[in-house]
Amino acid sequence: MTSAALAEAGRAPVRGLEHEMTVDSEAQAHAEKSGLMVCLDQALRIQQANQEFFRQFGMASADVCGRGFTELVHPSMQQALRRQFAGLVEGKRHRFAAHVVLVRAGGVAFPATLTGVAVRGGAPEVGGSTTILVMMRPAQGAADAGVVTNRKKILSEMDARILEGIAAGFSTIPLASRLYLSRQGVEYHVSGLLRKLKVPNRAALVSRAYSMGVLNVGIWPPKVVDDFVK
Repeated sequence: MTSAALAEAGRAPVRGLEHEMTVDSEAQAHAEKSGLMVCLDQALRIQQANQEFFRQFGMASADVCGRGFTELVHPSMQQALRRQFAGLVEGKRHRFAAHVVLVRAGGVAFPATLTGVAVRGGAPEVGGSTTILVMMRPAQGAADAGVVTNRKKILSEMDARILEGIAAGFSTIPLASRLYLSRQGVEYHVSGLLRKLKVPNRAALVSRAYSMGVLNVGIWPPKVVDDFVK
């Protein structure tokens, strides 16, 4: 199908990828503004990417193609993002938008707005399969807010359980009962967590843990990312 025919049908080709793919004109306009684009298969493996994507991540095509896209997303956000993509693959939605933290080579994090769109790769009459186009726009002027990208083992197993309990709304006595600790034991670990995350109280502790990526996003009850537990 030619570009002219696509335009007449209310669709437009996405340029900048190795192969042409079609997507609705609204998504095309977003893509042109966003700069970073990748094409994924239904297993969320990267099949194609544009030059801006390679430049931002400092990777060559051979290092990118075939790699799981969610590996480039901060661990705290991977599970929630997989659920969003599953909705596209299963046909439950046509598109979604999300705020994510992407991780470049060397552990450099940068926040971005991500839009995922279910598209058709190739003409339906020749058996084109559903593919996912991902468009990303780095947040303007956003600075690293302390996001942990190198997966340091910063918490003990008990610290993690206490942080999860605080995030779930448990006070000291219920936490002590659940974790078979004394009240003083819980307070000892809480004080240690406040020092580690450099915050003054429990509410700030939970907020800081989410902003650093220590707590998984989109999961209830709260769960510490396993990579950060000793």
